Amino acid sequence: MFTSEDMLLVMRPYQIAATERILSRIVISSNYKKTGTTDAGGYIWHTTGSGKTLTSFKTAQLATRLEGIEKVLFVVDRKDLDYQTMKEYDRFEKGAANGNTSTRILQRQLEDPNARIIITTIQKLDMFVTKNKAHDVYQRHIVLIFDECHRSQFGDMHKKIVKAFRKYHIFGFTGTPIFAKNAASTGNPLLRTTEQAFGDKLHTYTVVDAINDGNVLPFRIDYVNTVKMANGVKDTQVHAIDTEKAMNAPERIRAVITYILEHFDQKTKRNAFYSLQGKRMAGFNSIFAVASIPMAMKYYAEFTHQLETTGRNLAVATIFSFSANEEDPSDSDGMLPDENFDTNSLDKGSRDFLEAAITDYNKRFSVNFDTSADKFQNYYKDLSQRVKNREVDLLIVVNMFLTGFDATTLNTLWVDKNLRQHGLMQAFSRTNRILNSVKTFGNIICFRDLKQATDEAIALFGDKEAGGIVLLKSYADYYGGYDENGDHKPGYAELIAKLTAQYPLGEPVVGEEVQKNFIKLYGAILRLKNILTAFDEFAGNEILPDKDFQDYQSLYIDLYQSFTKDKDADKENINDDIVFELELIKQVEVNIDYILMLVEKYRQSNCEDKEILATIDKTVGASIALRSKKELIEHFIQRVNTSTQIDAGWREFVYEQKENDIASLIESEGLKADETRKFVDNAFRDGTLKTTGTDIDKILPPVSRFSGGKRAAQKQGVIEKLLTFFEKYFGLV
Repeated sequence: MFTSEDMLLVMRPYQIAATERILSRIVISSNYKKTGTTDAGGYIWHTTGSGKTLTSFKTAQLATRLEGIEKVLFVVDRKDLDYQTMKEYDRFEKGAANGNTSTRILQRQLEDPNARIIITTIQKLDMFVTKNKAHDVYQRHIVLIFDECHRSQFGDMHKKIVKAFRKYHIFGFTGTPIFAKNAASTGNPLLRTTEQAFGDKLHTYTVVDAINDGNVLPFRIDYVNTVKMANGVKDTQVHAIDTEKAMNAPERIRAVITYILEHFDQKTKRNAFYSLQGKRMAGFNSIFAVASIPMAMKYYAEFTHQLETTGRNLAVATIFSFSANEEDPSDSDGMLPDENFDTNSLDKGSRDFLEAAITDYNKRFSVNFDTSADKFQNYYKDLSQRVKNREVDLLIVVNMFLTGFDATTLNTLWVDKNLRQHGLMQAFSRTNRILNSVKTFGNIICFRDLKQATDEAIALFGDKEAGGIVLLKSYADYYGGYDENGDHKPGYAELIAKLTAQYPLGEPVVGEEVQKNFIKLYGAILRLKNILTAFDEFAGNEILPDKDFQDYQSLYIDLYQSFTKDKDADKENINDDIVFELELIKQVEVNIDYILMLVEKYRQSNCEDKEILATIDKTVGASIALRSKKELIEHFIQRVNTSTQIDAGWREFVYEQKENDIASLIESEGLKADETRKFVDNAFRDGTLKTTGTDIDKILPPVSRFSGGKRAAQKQGVIEKLLTFFEKYFGLV
């Protein structure tokens, strides 16, 4: 029906299959009169995080090209998803879809023949239907695509919409379908499951499929004992706590926050460095899901108190709004209540507290939001973006941000809330978006006994054997190795033994094949070590001393630089045989402060302890970031004497050398002095040196009409020298 060129935008096979089945159903269907019939539509089970939005976009785009189809309505169930979906669609193809901020604008788009794809909320569409009982659009051939087609779209609004339209196809996308097994016992008995509301299941792509294909990450779950925390906090399966009164006890709130702060750096990997939108980031961020607004308030207040007491600088924020049912234990499908932006219905104490928390946020980020209708919605949008940019370290929520929100920088969900089935999988899935090689799983830390609920949800939305794929294996498996499907998976201890036996320190690694084998082995060790650092048991069981790791890492980096010589240095995949795990090396990078501490020890030894100099040399050699600063460090040490003030002397030395180097570069290349200094200052400010665009051209000398092809070569030479200069001083100025 459509060519492969139609399926561009880097769609994966399962996304193409889903799109094709919807389009085929539209073509062959002839019944437009009744909703819920299998030939009028169907639903796609696309696990959360596997590209539902891209699939829906391509489906909508291709559907508008089918003969007779006049419009495609993409219907979401929350205003924030309306905004997010529009941004995503614009990213795929600018201007392809039409968003709307009111029912009046929606009506105008429905009447506009040029508005082929319309994104709207179910609430706005319901309002349109209510106000326009006999509109001409109902007689037109329409495709309705519902995003997240779970129970919130099974009610009166759904019935009213599908009753109004006469010639339509209706399709749903969901990551967690409602089956008879997990359907609610209340509501319309004919609209309790996804199949009843949307028709046949057309395509399935479960969380197990997505993990096996490498499209989402598995989860690692800690169950933290909140009953006996006064006797020492440790990761063990909790015993069920009977009452919310016990849950709300100040002593428990205090102990939970203490645990989070003690384990925050470990769980969010704050010693891991990576680049995000041109900025250097340390580790990931997290969401804390709590049971109620009163608990959110208590936790936020206790966080504020403990952060002030300890002097830690973490950006903690909170957001909540009124919900009639924050947590209903009788709700068998575990559906999280719909998000809304209704702050007017909050009681005065809750709204005043939220106002104060937003004031804290305003001070931190120099913005101006409050709980009034418009500003609160803008607060949500601003907060959403700052979480995605990893500017917020921990966000306390009740129900908001637990469904439909995607941030690749999120790796941890702290949970003090009863979750099950749909809501559990939705909340957990905030953490398992793929970002880089450092982020290998979604971290879930439960302060309630959710083990049975987790097992049931994974079995329902995967299969009964899914737990072994969806959940990370045990510490013992990763450390000691395990057997799977007849194959032995070596553990960390086995790989370290192999490393020391086959590649003893001090002996050269000669020959390309031998070097490749070393790279693969050390890369496997780095990957396992990255996972094991999330387990408390790993501390003290690393086997190799730090200095030996440094020596092996120096060799690994030497080989990387050798293999990438005269190639693109940013390219980690050198060929089909070799993958260098640079991100996993960068996460254990030491910084210049550590080196200066060693230099101070050297000074205190009257500049005689040569072992300290050897340690400095090893440390710098094992660090990608510090290797570019090796010459600076060595020259500074040569100037050190017993009276040197190390910190002040280092700053003065770096400033002096930087000025000499940039002046020399400007002179040797004939660059424009003021423009060049501004260019490099902006690079240090932004964390990246931009080698594309017009800024680089502005610093070059005037073009000679007789330069011919030399201009491009000159520009490339300048770029290489600027990159060397930038790497040398980045992080120091």
